[in-house]
Amino acid sequence: MSRPYAIYDVFTSDRLVGNPLAVVFDGKGLSDSRMQAIAREFNLSETVFVTPPENPAHSARLRIFTPGRELPFAGHPTVGTAVALAELNHNGGEADLVSVLEENVGPVRCAVKLLSGQAGFAEFDLPKRSEQLSSTIDPQKVADALCLSVSDLGFENHRSSVWSAGVPFVMVPVRDMAAAGSIAFDPGRWTAALGKTSAAYVYCRGGVDHRASFHARMFAPDMGTAEDPATGGAVAAMSGAILHFDALADGHHALVIEQGVEMGRPSHIDLHLEIKNQQVQRARIGGRAVKIASGSLFL
Repeated sequence: MSRPYAIYDVFTSDRLVGNPLAVVFDGKGLSDSRMQAIAREFNLSETVFVTPPENPAHSARLRIFTPGRELPFAGHPTVGTAVALAELNHNGGEADLVSVLEENVGPVRCAVKLLSGQAGFAEFDLPKRSEQLSSTIDPQKVADALCLSVSDLGFENHRSSVWSAGVPFVMVPVRDMAAAGSIAFDPGRWTAALGKTSAAYVYCRGGVDHRASFHARMFAPDMGTAEDPATGGAVAAMSGAILHFDALADGHHALVIEQGVEMGRPSHIDLHLEIKNQQVQRARIGGRAVKIASGSLFL
């Protein structure tokens, strides 16, 4: 059986940068183990399998796999698949539409805009508000796992903490971009300190790009990827940390998170927060995606 697929670079307008994503357009009938094997074969940070939606009013159901395991939710697969399905259904034409994609975390509402000659754009409402999880974090062990000194950790009142908007991440603020750039991640030490399934999202203020509010790197030993060039699910979790540590004022906050620079795959993730009474009323993540390849799986 032939199953069509496409590969998109996500959170970028340019090919060969951003975060690559494989989208298998016909995942119907594939077992969980088969999907996992295909994700390992692509060996990208994530592979999406599109299946019919459970609710006929929705556009599709998505299964999201890293080379190591399935995820209930992820940002760059959501953005990339929303653009891919819109381009597939509109034959490369222009479109401005809203769709709902079913993920294991729940339904995710997406807005997609396609313009002739430009990379597609999609943004989605966070399906779950970020919340802080209880944790005990040893700064010395975190520093050792990143090959940094304890004095490199934290800036202003930002301290290491765990947040989740569907997938938990250990948020590790570092003092500046020099500290972020000098990280040599030790997966063995990280796992021993924080557990096998803990992913590290290391961030500081600023960025190489003048538009960036924060510069970030992501390491997840159990996902099968040494470092990820763009992690929308981590930015979703980070929204809670930003609100908490920066005490955002009521109103709209438009932020850009830069990631993947050290990998040579710069990515830009848009984060929009609507704050009222010191609470997130609405949060959106968005970015562009551009197709780089297409083909068929003979399975």
